[in-house]
Amino acid sequence: MPGPLQGLKVIEFGGIGPGPFCAMMLSDMGADVIRLDRKADKGKDRGSPGFLVSGRHSVLHRGRRSVAVDLKDPAHRDKVLAMIDGADAVIEGYRPGVLERLGLGPDVLLARNPRLVIGRMTGWGQDGPLAQAAGHDINYIALSGALAAIGRKEGGPAAPPAMVGDLGGGGMMLAFGIVCAVLEARVSGRGQVVDAAVLDGAALLTSIVCELRALGLWRDQRQGNLLDGGSHFYDTYECADGQWISIGSLEPQFYALLLEKLGLDNDREFARQRDPKAWPALKARIAAIFRAQPAAHWCALLENTDVCFAPVLATAEAAAHPHNVARATFFESEGVVQPSPAPRFSRTPAARPKPAPYIGEHDDELLG
Repeated sequence: MPGPLQGLKVIEFGGIGPGPFCAMMLSDMGADVIRLDRKADKGKDRGSPGFLVSGRHSVLHRGRRSVAVDLKDPAHRDKVLAMIDGADAVIEGYRPGVLERLGLGPDVLLARNPRLVIGRMTGWGQDGPLAQAAGHDINYIALSGALAAIGRKEGGPAAPPAMVGDLGGGGMMLAFGIVCAVLEARVSGRGQVVDAAVLDGAALLTSIVCELRALGLWRDQRQGNLLDGGSHFYDTYECADGQWISIGSLEPQFYALLLEKLGLDNDREFARQRDPKAWPALKARIAAIFRAQPAAHWCALLENTDVCFAPVLATAEAAAHPHNVARATFFESEGVVQPSPAPRFSRTPAARPKPAPYIGEHDDELLG
């Protein structure tokens, strides 16, 4: 399989959310990822409570092989250990201590394979007062400080669906950590444990807020700041047909073009671009303008200009947008529209991922 991670072998202990996303990212880039599913689930639909996805239709499980094992069975555990002996990295997403109780903790694995990188994915981290508590994406981003900044002033915080926490703060950070540790192991000859917590990663994603606060440019009020929909030139607006558009005219030249396109370039009130006191009134006027025409009108007027404009699209709509079509940003597999691997490489491009395996599909190949 092509891709910059060709030759990397990863063993994934089956889990949900951030762990599978990390494994998907590594597989997308050419790593050989073998997923260890529960033997009791062999032949069943793949999924987790509330998120039942049948075999080939799973996006987060694409591109790898699956074996069904019972980790409490010594014979199966020995076969898993044999697979890990030849691996570069392991991904596991159990609560702290579970892997150790199964006899597969870092001490055991590193004694057998000293160069092994063990990526441990949790919500709260391997230690700390909350380490053993249950939680989900919404809880982790709440404690990280990220959730408080997302949403409308009139309502409460709005959680994006597992993107900021599980995928961005969790799986993506774990993938980065594993690649970092594998590169280091190739120099030192020694593996190590990567403690990736969704909480830590989500907190890292608040770096821009921390910087703006340090510069005196942030206050802890939703829609009260430059980049959170507080200003009239950086927000989303509803159109006459109920569709939404986004405006991001931050720089003076882009803002000037926005005013010109909307016929407001001679209105002196709009010269107060960076005055937060003027934002509410100016936003109300711009909202009324956008609400007077359907989204197609504004796309024709503003798209592909330096206004910094884009329509707000659902995933299916995004896949059909001409720019995304031209770049093949999405693809369809087994009737499922999904994002293509990213980023892109000039010499070692990633291949189109294979559909997700059925649970235990590769038992004969890998456990025989």
